[in-house]
Amino acid sequence: MAARPPPQGGDEPDTLEFGIAALAKHLSEADVTYPVTADELVRELDDVAVPYNAAGGSVRLSEALESVPQSKFASKAELLDSLHPVFEEYRRSASNNFLGQLRAMLPF
Repeated sequence: MAARPPPQGGDEPDTLEFGIAALAKHLSEADVTYPVTADELVRELDDVAVPYNAAGGSVRLSEALESVPQSKFASKAELLDSLHPVFEEYRRSASNNFLGQLRAMLPF
């Protein structure tokens, strides 16, 4: 997923990537070969914090992978498909609390 960031001056990106889009970017920049285990992914990506919403919420890859029933992934697509519901749940949970709702309403 991606969302437009609030307008600001400077060389800001056109979009903020979060969820599987942000993870896909990290995977593209790393030397990951498939099939791959969850432990290998965590090591290869240095247990990166993956943003799950446009408000800046993030979760460590190791923590997100703990919510997935499998520990080995045959392809990038299988990995991203497995993690998509995990990131969606984090996003939903963050937007349900008062602070998450307040952040969503503010332009910064």
